[in-house]
Amino acid sequence: MTTQNTKTVSKLVSRFDNELKKLILQDLKAINRTKNQVLDKITNSVAVNRLSVA
Repeated sequence: MTTQNTKTVSKLVSRFDNELKKLILQDLKAINRTKNQVLDKITNSVAVNRLSVA
């Protein structure tokens, strides 16, 4: 009976771990997407400022 409970807990922990990894990867993708958008806006802003100065 103890072995069966250990397997059940192990499965639950494994499932939780997999779900947590999936959520973290989704967050990282969202962070990278936002970072790229911010960098694009900065790059465009710098390009516009250079044109207006020239």
